[in-house]
Order: sequence, then structure tokens, then C-alpha cells
Amino acid sequence: MILLGRMLCLPSPAIVQELFFAARDANILPEISLDPVLTSFLSLDSNAALQHHFDFLQRGMSPEQQTAFRLNLTAEVGGSRVTYGGVGVVALALSMLFDVVAQQVRAQSPAAADLPTQRSVAKKSLGISTSSRIGWIIHRYLSIIPGVANNQDEMAETTELYDNWLERELLDHYERMTTKKRMSTKSMQQWLTGAAFHLHIRIHQIRLQSVALGSAESLRLSYETGLNHLIKKYTSYLRTNIQEVAASPIEKPSTKAGTGTKPTNATNSLGCSLVTPARAVNDSGRINVTENRRYDTDSFVETLGNTVPTMSRNTAEGPGNSRETSAVYKSEENKNNLGLLIIEPQRNISHSVQHHPCESQAIQEALVVRIMNAQDLERNKNFFLYSNNVFHSLVRQRDDFKLRNE
Repeated sequence: MILLGRMLCLPSPAIVQELFFAARDANILPEISLDPVLTSFLSLDSNAALQHHFDFLQRGMSPEQQTAFRLNLTAEVGGSRVTYGGVGVVALALSMLFDVVAQQVRAQSPAAADLPTQRSVAKKSLGISTSSRIGWIIHRYLSIIPGVANNQDEMAETTELYDNWLERELLDHYERMTTKKRMSTKSMQQWLTGAAFHLHIRIHQIRLQSVALGSAESLRLSYETGLNHLIKKYTSYLRTNIQEVAASPIEKPSTKAGTGTKPTNATNSLGCSLVTPARAVNDSGRINVTENRRYDTDSFVETLGNTVPTMSRNTAEGPGNSRETSAVYKSEENKNNLGLLIIEPQRNISHSVQHHPCESQAIQEALVVRIMNAQDLERNKNFFLYSNNVFHSLVRQRDDFKLRNE
């Protein structure tokens, strides 16, 4: 006869889904998919996307605002036509300029006379912070391009300069993530956005006849390989960082004399060793609950360590205080029995999902799978998997952008 030992302690799919939805509703789920704005303008449909954006912004303007919008744009770009303005990085730069000018025009209307008219400094661009080095290089390049696009020599020099800066930064960033343990959701977003943008800077240099065709093709292959490697590293990173502690059931105080305290360890019907949340955290040694800064209540150590609040006998038995005491006790119970879900540092929530503590490890692994499945990894990979026909079509794009006067 074969002895099977303890049975696996596996959570139900409903438990995993409930925790996943709780993280989603709290906006702590990681996101490493490419920004849709980036994929729209760095595509074969960039000209149509830019024209649609141009028309959409004017749709909500009065005739006077539309006129001011077009005049301000003409002044910004130095004419009514932008060379290569309908394709790639130039189209993306123009779309961002359209947003800024539209905001200025609306702010100058009588209804918004007290609003500031100066350009606001964007905190995020294409899904990443502009305060990061990669974000700053991209944002700075896009802000310069509309003003120099009609001067091919200046455009070529500027693009070459930012190509070199971005390439060096991406190499350093990749090394920090892979060898210096700097992996995180933010670092993945920055590298992926930077790599996608850098590839199209190189493609634009081919249009400007600044570099050879093979330069962009080798860069594409390099980023394709790098992305596959980083996705594996990122999955391992989540597997290490995702941690979960179950919410404990609310325990009512015993009213019978001589009733002993319940043992902290027990065995459930599945043969799993059950421990209180506080013991689970301390024994695992993996969750540093003192670093949880998202709580507005007491620290999680106190929360788990005091599952039953101490009550004054006089307060509990006083005839005039029974209702007040009951409300306080219920509040303390709810607070002290919450569980904890950590996705990565600075991404954590308390929750009320109850399950066997021994299921936490399986829940953590299931959440890794759910989170990675929620990423648009195919679109990320396909961005660097152009067929030869698509790649050469991108290089051959030559559409200018014309500001219509009607």
C-alpha cells in the first residue's frame, strides 16, 4: 500500500479570483503592456491616427477656438506643413503638441479666464514617468521635434544625438535589471517603452538617410531577444514578491467559565497545518509587515497580533454602555481580522477574504499566472516581430502633415 501523506491544500478558483479582483479594484495590479498611444502612432496607420486626433480635438471647440488652434500650431511648427509629420516619431510628437495647444486655447476662453495658460509639464508620458532618465530623454525629444522637423539637417542631428543617449541609457537600464536586482514593474515599463521608441528613432534615421537599413534591423532583433529574457526575469520577480495572508474569522469572546483558549495550531480536514495569521507571518519570515505604508489603521503587526481586543469588565457589563461597547468591539474585530495581499513593494492592500492559511502559497502562484495573463504580452512581442514586408513599409513611409485651414 502506498502512503500518500498529507493532501495538497489548494484554494478554490473563486478565492483566487476574489483576491485578483480586490487587487484590481484597488489599482495595485502591475501593468507592463505598451501604451496604446505608442502603438497607434508608431505603426503603418500613424497618418490616419494623427488626422483622427487632430479632428477629434477640434470637434469640441467653437469656430473661434478652431481658428486659434490652427494659427497657434502654425506658429509652433513654422508653417502649414510638417515634413514626415504623418509618420512614426514625428506623428507622435505632433499628437502631443496638439494636446498642449488645445489645452492652451481652451484655457484662454472667457469661461476659463482664470486658468493658467502656460504649458504644463507632463509628469507621465506614454505610461512612464518623465522624471526617469528614459522618460526624460523621450519627452525632451518629442518636445523638440515639431520645431525642427522641416529642417532636415537639424532634424538628423537632433535624432542622432537622442538615439545615442537613449541607446546608452537602455543598455545601462537592462544591466541594472538583470544583474543588479533592480527589477520592478516600473523598470519593465521604462525599458519596454524606451526600446519601442528607440527602434522607431532608428527607423526615422533611415528615412532621413542618416543610417543604413541593417542598423534598425539588428536593433529590432536585439530588443526582441532582450524582451523575452526580461519577461522571464519579471515573472520570477513576481513569484518572489507576491505574498498573501488570509483574513482570520471573527472570534466571539467566550461567555462560559473555565473555557480554555484555543490552540494556535490545529489540523484541518485536509491534513493541513493551520496557524493564526500572526504565526504564519512570523514563521515564514518573508513578509515584512512593518514596511506596509498603505494602511490608514494601526500597523499590520498589531492588527494580526491582537485578534481579540481587550475589553474592560466594567465597560462590558455596564447597563448604560452596552450599545457603545458593541459598536467599538465590532469595529476592532473588523480591523484586527483583515488579511494582507502584497504584489510588490508599495503595492499592497488589506482584504477580508477568508481561507485556510495553508492555501496562501498556492494562491500566490495562481496570482502570478493571472497577472501575467492579464498583460498584453503578445502585442509587446509583436512590436519587435515585424515581418520583412511590414518593416520595409515602415521605412518607406513618407507622409507629411498639412494643417487644413477650413
